[in-house]
Amino acid sequence: MPETVIKKVKRSDFASFLNTGTKGSPKWSRMGKGITSQKISYNPQTTSETYIDEDSATMSVDSYAPTMDAPQTAYAGEPVFDYVDALRQKRAVGADCETEMLLVYIYDKTDSNYAAEKQKVAIQVDDFGGDGGASNVLTYTLNFIGEAEQGTCAIADGTPTFTATVE
Repeated sequence: MPETVIKKVKRSDFASFLNTGTKGSPKWSRMGKGITSQKISYNPQTTSETYIDEDSATMSVDSYAPTMDAPQTAYAGEPVFDYVDALRQKRAVGADCETEMLLVYIYDKTDSNYAAEKQKVAIQVDDFGGDGGASNVLTYTLNFIGEAEQGTCAIADGTPTFTATVE
Protein backbone atom coordinates (compact mmCIF):
# COMPACT_ATOMS: atom_id res chain seq x y z
CA MET A 1 0.00 0.00 0.00
CA PRO A 2 1.47 3.42 -0.96
CA GLU A 3 2.43 5.72 1.87
CA THR A 4 0.21 8.79 2.33
CA VAL A 5 2.11 12.06 2.01
CA ILE A 6 1.01 14.74 4.43
CA LYS A 7 1.95 18.33 3.57
CA LYS A 8 1.30 21.47 5.57
CA VAL A 9 -0.83 23.85 3.47
CA LYS A 10 0.55 27.39 3.54
CA ARG A 11 -1.64 30.46 2.93
CA SER A 12 0.15 31.03 -0.38
CA ASP A 13 -1.33 27.67 -1.51
CA PHE A 14 -4.83 29.21 -1.42
CA ALA A 15 -5.06 31.94 -4.06
CA SER A 16 -7.76 34.58 -4.34
CA PHE A 17 -8.25 36.39 -7.64
CA LEU A 18 -10.60 39.34 -8.09
CA ASN A 19 -12.13 40.19 -11.47
CA THR A 20 -10.97 43.79 -11.92
CA GLY A 21 -12.30 43.84 -15.50
CA THR A 22 -15.86 43.10 -16.54
CA LYS A 23 -17.93 39.93 -16.59
CA GLY A 24 -17.74 39.85 -20.39
CA SER A 25 -14.01 40.59 -20.40
CA PRO A 26 -12.60 39.42 -17.06
CA LYS A 27 -9.19 40.52 -15.84
CA TRP A 28 -8.17 38.27 -12.97
CA SER A 29 -5.89 40.06 -10.49
CA ARG A 30 -4.35 38.02 -7.68
CA MET A 31 -5.05 39.44 -4.27
CA GLY A 32 -1.83 39.75 -2.31
CA LYS A 33 0.12 43.02 -2.41
CA GLY A 34 -0.78 44.99 0.73
CA ILE A 35 -2.90 42.16 2.18
CA THR A 36 -1.21 40.39 5.10
CA SER A 37 -4.16 38.33 6.31
CA GLN A 38 -7.32 37.09 4.61
CA LYS A 39 -9.79 34.35 5.44
CA ILE A 40 -13.31 33.30 4.62
CA SER A 41 -15.84 33.59 7.44
CA TYR A 42 -18.59 31.11 6.62
CA ASN A 43 -21.15 32.65 9.02
CA PRO A 44 -23.38 29.58 9.40
CA GLN A 45 -27.07 30.22 9.84
CA THR A 46 -28.44 27.73 12.36
CA THR A 47 -31.67 26.71 14.02
CA SER A 48 -31.84 25.51 17.60
CA GLU A 49 -34.83 23.55 18.82
CA THR A 50 -35.43 21.86 22.14
CA TYR A 51 -38.06 19.17 21.80
CA ILE A 52 -40.52 18.62 24.62
CA ASP A 53 -39.17 15.16 25.41
CA GLU A 54 -35.51 16.32 25.62
CA ASP A 55 -33.47 18.62 27.84
CA SER A 56 -30.77 19.46 25.28
CA ALA A 57 -31.23 21.38 22.07
CA THR A 58 -30.90 19.99 18.57
CA MET A 59 -28.93 22.20 16.20
CA SER A 60 -29.17 22.23 12.43
CA VAL A 61 -27.08 24.17 9.93
CA ASP A 62 -29.54 25.78 7.52
CA SER A 63 -27.32 27.88 5.28
CA TYR A 64 -24.15 29.94 5.09
CA ALA A 65 -23.55 33.66 4.49
CA PRO A 66 -19.81 33.71 3.65
CA THR A 67 -17.73 36.87 3.70
CA MET A 68 -14.04 37.57 3.24
CA ASP A 69 -12.45 40.56 4.96
CA ALA A 70 -9.59 42.19 3.13
CA PRO A 71 -7.69 44.96 4.89
CA GLN A 72 -5.21 46.19 2.28
CA THR A 73 -2.35 48.65 2.60
CA ALA A 74 -2.77 51.26 -0.15
CA TYR A 75 -0.44 50.75 -3.13
CA ALA A 76 -1.47 53.01 -6.03
CA GLY A 77 -1.06 51.07 -9.27
CA GLU A 78 -1.82 47.69 -7.68
CA PRO A 79 -4.85 46.40 -9.66
CA VAL A 80 -6.98 45.13 -6.75
CA PHE A 81 -6.39 48.27 -4.67
CA ASP A 82 -7.12 50.55 -7.63
CA TYR A 83 -10.34 48.65 -8.44
CA VAL A 84 -11.72 48.73 -4.88
CA ASP A 85 -10.52 52.30 -4.29
CA ALA A 86 -12.48 53.43 -7.37
CA LEU A 87 -15.59 51.77 -5.88
CA ARG A 88 -14.91 53.63 -2.62
CA GLN A 89 -14.47 56.99 -4.33
CA LYS A 90 -17.79 56.74 -6.17
CA ARG A 91 -19.53 55.05 -3.20
CA ALA A 92 -20.72 52.24 -5.46
CA VAL A 93 -23.84 50.34 -4.45
CA GLY A 94 -26.02 47.59 -5.90
CA ALA A 95 -24.82 46.02 -9.15
CA ASP A 96 -22.09 48.69 -9.42
CA CYS A 97 -20.16 47.08 -6.52
CA GLU A 98 -20.52 43.49 -7.75
CA THR A 99 -17.82 41.43 -9.44
CA GLU A 100 -16.47 37.88 -9.36
CA MET A 101 -13.77 36.16 -7.37
CA LEU A 102 -11.83 32.99 -8.09
CA LEU A 103 -10.74 30.86 -5.14
CA VAL A 104 -7.99 28.51 -6.27
CA TYR A 105 -6.81 25.64 -4.05
CA ILE A 106 -3.23 25.32 -5.27
CA TYR A 107 -2.63 22.54 -2.73
CA ASP A 108 -5.34 20.41 -4.44
CA LYS A 109 -3.93 19.62 -7.89
CA THR A 110 -5.12 17.05 -10.41
CA ASP A 111 -3.04 16.76 -13.59
CA SER A 112 -2.20 20.38 -14.46
CA ASN A 113 -5.32 21.91 -12.89
CA TYR A 114 -6.21 23.03 -9.38
CA ALA A 115 -9.54 22.68 -7.61
CA ALA A 116 -11.30 26.05 -7.77
CA GLU A 117 -14.56 27.88 -7.43
CA LYS A 118 -15.89 31.05 -9.02
CA GLN A 119 -18.02 33.20 -6.76
CA LYS A 120 -20.07 36.32 -7.42
CA VAL A 121 -19.33 38.95 -4.72
CA ALA A 122 -20.52 42.37 -3.62
CA ILE A 123 -17.69 44.58 -2.37
CA GLN A 124 -18.54 46.49 0.79
CA VAL A 125 -16.06 49.30 1.54
CA ASP A 126 -15.65 49.55 5.31
CA ASP A 127 -13.05 52.26 5.93
CA PHE A 128 -10.04 54.08 4.50
CA GLY A 129 -7.18 55.98 6.11
CA GLY A 130 -4.59 55.47 8.79
CA ASP A 131 -2.39 56.98 11.45
CA GLY A 132 -0.05 59.92 10.92
CA GLY A 133 3.19 58.86 9.28
CA ALA A 134 1.78 55.45 8.31
CA SER A 135 0.43 54.10 5.04
CA ASN A 136 -3.28 54.34 4.30
CA VAL A 137 -5.27 51.13 4.66
CA LEU A 138 -8.42 50.31 2.68
CA THR A 139 -10.61 47.84 4.54
CA TYR A 140 -13.34 46.07 2.60
CA THR A 141 -15.51 42.98 2.81
CA LEU A 142 -16.29 40.61 -0.05
CA ASN A 143 -19.89 39.44 0.49
CA PHE A 144 -20.55 36.16 -1.35
CA ILE A 145 -23.67 36.19 -3.53
CA GLY A 146 -25.48 32.88 -4.05
CA GLU A 147 -23.78 29.58 -4.74
CA ALA A 148 -20.21 29.17 -5.98
CA GLU A 149 -19.58 27.62 -9.38
CA GLN A 150 -17.30 24.61 -8.83
CA GLY A 151 -14.55 23.75 -11.28
CA THR A 152 -10.84 23.67 -11.94
CA CYS A 153 -8.28 26.30 -12.74
CA ALA A 154 -5.05 26.30 -14.70
CA ILE A 155 -2.57 29.10 -14.04
CA ALA A 156 -0.10 30.09 -16.75
CA ASP A 157 2.21 33.09 -16.32
CA GLY A 158 0.14 34.19 -13.32
CA THR A 159 -3.11 34.23 -15.32
CA PRO A 160 -5.85 31.82 -14.20
CA THR A 161 -8.22 30.05 -16.58
CA PHE A 162 -11.33 28.67 -14.87
CA THR A 163 -13.28 25.71 -16.23
CA ALA A 164 -16.64 24.93 -14.67
CA THR A 165 -17.41 21.35 -13.66
CA VAL A 166 -20.09 19.84 -15.87
CA GLU A 167 -22.62 17.85 -13.90
